[in-house]
Amino acid sequence: MSFVHRLVGIAALAAVAGLPLWAATIAAPGNPGAPAAKPGDWLSVVVSTPQGGFRQGNPNAKVKLLEFGALTCHYCSAFAKEGLPTLRAKYIATGKVSYEYRPFLLNGVDFAPSLLVRCQTPAAAIKLIDAFYDQQAVGTLPFTKSLPDDVQKRLATLAPERQITAFATNGGLDGFMRTRGVTRAKFDECTSNKAGIAKLNEIRDDANKNYGLTGTPTFVINGKTVPDTSNW
Repeated sequence: MSFVHRLVGIAALAAVAGLPLWAATIAAPGNPGAPAAKPGDWLSVVVSTPQGGFRQGNPNAKVKLLEFGALTCHYCSAFAKEGLPTLRAKYIATGKVSYEYRPFLLNGVDFAPSLLVRCQTPAAAIKLIDAFYDQQAVGTLPFTKSLPDDVQKRLATLAPERQITAFATNGGLDGFMRTRGVTRAKFDECTSNKAGIAKLNEIRDDANKNYGLTGTPTFVINGKTVPDTSNW
């Protein structure tokens, strides 16, 4: 059974009679005082989290889903396009499940898109994450290809944060962002932000230490890592 079907089952049961046995030990109690919301209301509730992620939905949802995803990850893109829409429509929108996305660095090429996401408001960040996954073939994958030796040597002479900007530009990520209203100046500012770089490294280190990440996507439900979900 795919992960999304397992999670849908959890959300459905949690809404009426508690969690199934395999997840019962990781269930967090709901908040009976949480405000009721009409279907669709919770999708517009998006906030940044202290841990560096972006959470969509009811903060008091009984089922709290956390995804560690890399924006150049094929499996993450598949989940975003094939699984997440169902979860949003049936469970996040209605307040049964909250969803948090934290960008995880699989390798250096994940810095640039993750930094660009961090430059957005929370609501815009979620939309940009969706866009990166929906248009991965033209958005992030072109700049993940190997560079000619002369280009690599030129980039190596730049400061580390400038290397991220130059590497992304070489692959056309600046053009992709320009179609989304991001100016060249803003692109440069976002992709060379030292505080953002430090936060992304912090997210990666925390994920490895506390959740035992072995790949992406990795899903955590109510604080517990769900095994065997790299191919969602």
